[in-house]
Amino acid sequence: MTQTVSYQKLEHILTQQAKNETAFLTEFEAGHFTLTNPLVKLNPYLLAPLTAMVLFETPSPAEVTVTIKGKETAGDITHRFPSNTKHILPIYGLYADYSNTVELLLSTGEKTVIKIQTEPLDPAVPVATYCRCESADYMGDNVMILTAAMRAKPVAYDYKGDVRWYSSHNFAFDCKRLPNGHILIGTERLVGMPYYTTGIYEMAMSGKVFKEYRLPGGYHHDEFPLEDGNILVLTQDLNSNTVEDMCVLIDKNTGEIIKKWDYKNVLPQYPTAGSGSQDEHDWFHNNAVWYDKKTNSLTLSGRHQDAVINLDYDSGKLNWIIGDPEGWPENMQSYFFKPVGDGEFDWQYEQHACVVLPDGDIMMFDNGHWRSKNKEHYIPNSQNFSRGVRYRIDTDKMEIEQIWQYGKERGAEFFSPYICNVEYYNEGHYLVHSGGIGYEDGKTCEGMAVMLSVNPGDHVYTFNSITCELVDDKIMFELHVPANCYRAEKLPLYYANETAELGQGQLLGNLGITKETKAKLPASSGEMIPDHYEARLIEEEDRIQFSAIFSEGEYALLALIGEDGSQHQYMISTVSHHFEAMCVGTFQKENPQDIDMFVNKEGLSGKYTVKVQCEDKLYETGITIEA
Repeated sequence: MTQTVSYQKLEHILTQQAKNETAFLTEFEAGHFTLTNPLVKLNPYLLAPLTAMVLFETPSPAEVTVTIKGKETAGDITHRFPSNTKHILPIYGLYADYSNTVELLLSTGEKTVIKIQTEPLDPAVPVATYCRCESADYMGDNVMILTAAMRAKPVAYDYKGDVRWYSSHNFAFDCKRLPNGHILIGTERLVGMPYYTTGIYEMAMSGKVFKEYRLPGGYHHDEFPLEDGNILVLTQDLNSNTVEDMCVLIDKNTGEIIKKWDYKNVLPQYPTAGSGSQDEHDWFHNNAVWYDKKTNSLTLSGRHQDAVINLDYDSGKLNWIIGDPEGWPENMQSYFFKPVGDGEFDWQYEQHACVVLPDGDIMMFDNGHWRSKNKEHYIPNSQNFSRGVRYRIDTDKMEIEQIWQYGKERGAEFFSPYICNVEYYNEGHYLVHSGGIGYEDGKTCEGMAVMLSVNPGDHVYTFNSITCELVDDKIMFELHVPANCYRAEKLPLYYANETAELGQGQLLGNLGITKETKAKLPASSGEMIPDHYEARLIEEEDRIQFSAIFSEGEYALLALIGEDGSQHQYMISTVSHHFEAMCVGTFQKENPQDIDMFVNKEGLSGKYTVKVQCEDKLYETGITIEA
């Protein structure tokens, strides 16, 4: 039988990295690499092209101070590694398409300089169009990391706006640093449109993945590590009729789910109190989670209800809601705050990235999309504003006061109808990231540019992201990037006392058993699936991905036939979906009828032949997979 279906067997990144690490360590052990003749491996973990590993031996133990030289002195990045005779040193902060100078200084006084040549930037990495820093040394060793919301890559910029790190993979949503120095970031492995992925990676800036935490409902938007190391993760039940309305606590060691919060248990789902982007499927659109130890509570942002809610951590009971109470039923009004104070006050709308401050104040990015609960009062994007805002709440009196904002004064230039975040560093020291700015034919886009650009027609869509760091309302750092970027996080590339951590990473948690359907399969004629479907199958270690181009509404079913005659059948939805929100557009395809179907291997055992039913015909693929 001639196989016409494209087939690829793809190793998990953990497996690929383990092989690569073993290879360069074997080369190191077999050679004689010294301070003046080290082994240099660019992009050692396959995910971060502007990183390297430098390996050499010294006759006696010595500390090594590494300096990646900037294009000027303020761009130098320095890190000290502990005393050893075998030195395996991760190198961060290289420039792209450049002969980088790296200085190696031993505590014994010996010194050498090496050159590391890098490849040109991936075209998907946005180059900054504007960057202003209050002083050359203001950022120190910190970089500004932006995660992508459209066709771009996660990337880090220095004080001059130069790219000093990026990933070749579409890591999604938030990036947070753990107490151990590793970062948490969403995986690039899609489980469902528009942007739900398998879970989160714990990794180093070298790209080395230590753990992948997988969830049956997938991951979206945000995560929050607790003091004990367990992690709050935003998810949903992918088999339900709603999305983005659950939070789970996962075990740091196993990835197993310890606790769940389902917002359908505490909030009504109805359109009358919803934002202008709400629909029945995505009724809440949870885009942020924050745990507050003082009150033992979760604060959660629901974009599609214009609401920031607070739940008791233990009971899950609703404590309060920040937002415009218009449209909510009478029995919910007691959960809302009454505005007080003599200063200016605006409610937030379709907000993101709620943060609980040390004094209990609530800070967030107020996107302001529509800026009303009443359709008759909706404000067009070109006349609207977005901002960072800080509210002070009194939960005894149920009163709220606006005590700070930044962004309203910049008007439409700073307006983002989606994504964005704020960060609190200290009193008066904040980050405000407006990452979702869009233009249609040079003017403020009145829709969501990220969604309209998928099929632009005769229009030209352009994008911007403006990241500002302020101290006492003075802009200390401002960065403009010609892309939509989900969030901004200021971090040093190296963490304190960082060393190379070697060994195989862990695949934790599970993706769950894929929902099956019962159907009587037609008899197979042995015919291969026709070429016009452009069928493709990728087999991964823990799942398969079947992709093909179907007609709108075509009946389609994926069948796995076991050697013992057992059958597993999975419906393929061929109805195109319209999404009212597209916080990450990196997974979008130009042809919406190019459909992906994911089947997890959990619950399967043995070898299966893969067949596809299209309407009333059962086609062969010529492919056998093993679970």
